[in-house]
Amino acid sequence: MKISRKFRVCGKVQGVFFRASAKQQADCLGLTGWIRNCENGDVEGLVSGEAEAVSAMMNWLAEGPRMARVDKLTVSDCDLQSFTNFVVGETSSA
Repeated sequence: MKISRKFRVCGKVQGVFFRASAKQQADCLGLTGWIRNCENGDVEGLVSGEAEAVSAMMNWLAEGPRMARVDKLTVSDCDLQSFTNFVVGETSSA
């Protein structure tokens, strides 16, 4: 079953290759969606794919890459979104 989840990661998540590492992880899991930095220092995004793969991605986001420090991961349900791949975006003012 395919699902989509929005997420926001708080902590030391900018300047530590978080977005690039998340893309690599999403690609390995066969997920689509996007990730971008927020002006306040958080990282946010959306992933779509098989429920098991999305769950694995959420587990990865809770830890992040080696140099990151994840203080909080917020995940919310959303309607199924369709993307062709997983892209790294720029900064959002949200």
